[in-house]
Amino acid sequence: MIFELKKGGLRASARTLGGELVSLRDGDGLEYIWQGDPAFWSGQNPILFPIVGTLKEGRVEIGGRTCAMDRHGFARRMEFTPVDQGEDFIALELRDTEETLARYPFPFILRVTHRLLDDGFSTAFTVENTGTAPMPFCIGGHTAIRCPLAPGERFEDYELLFDLPEQAGSHLLSPEGVILHGRMEPMLTENGRLALDYAAFARLDTLIFSLLRSSSVSLVHRETGRGVCLNFGQFPMVAFWTKPGAPFLCLEPWQGCAAWDNETGRFEDKPFCLTLEPGAQKTLACSFHIQ
Repeated sequence: MIFELKKGGLRASARTLGGELVSLRDGDGLEYIWQGDPAFWSGQNPILFPIVGTLKEGRVEIGGRTCAMDRHGFARRMEFTPVDQGEDFIALELRDTEETLARYPFPFILRVTHRLLDDGFSTAFTVENTGTAPMPFCIGGHTAIRCPLAPGERFEDYELLFDLPEQAGSHLLSPEGVILHGRMEPMLTENGRLALDYAAFARLDTLIFSLLRSSSVSLVHRETGRGVCLNFGQFPMVAFWTKPGAPFLCLEPWQGCAAWDNETGRFEDKPFCLTLEPGAQKTLACSFHIQ
């Protein structure tokens, strides 16, 4: 099921499959979200829950039990239920099922609210523990922004610009998608700018940063300044991904990440994992702003 949202000149679409916002168009009809193409990647804006990234050997220990989950968890492939809506917002909800409990033994509610703003949209993730035991979880976004946005532009014409000066490296991944503890590649210099280059993604797959000073990052054309800004201030990690040659860049706020090669194997010990006590809930939000 598809829901259409509008506010001022902005239009957006959200769907119940995966709970995703899959389209954002400005007053001129320009589309900002990648529309998917199996030649590169058929995804658009998946929700990463209850894990982010890859588990070591595809398994993790939860409450003394070994559980298996595919990369980025199961929410992105499940049907959400609309629970509240207005002209400019939609709230979609996912609850535990027999299928989820077999892989993640916790009753939960995941509510995702997409809301149009004057200059973009916000997405709020609310996770509630409806069970009787402490519930560890990770969550993240994976929004694919069209890059380039205009005809005649190239991917390499764009850059990432952080709101504060940064000097940081990207975490390195193994061929299996596991983060290599203590291994970093220098990436951000003091000016907080990062020119885009497919070669970096061919070499590293994903650019992953943790505990930056910045709370926002802009994907913009170097000459015109046109693009989008992601506010990820409530999340401890931010990542960027594309496939060489693909006309999009994913801007990803993360609470949690792929397995580290030296982690214990217990879910609650995963870096940046959160744990909710029974009856508790946690909301994390991010927003995208057209520039």
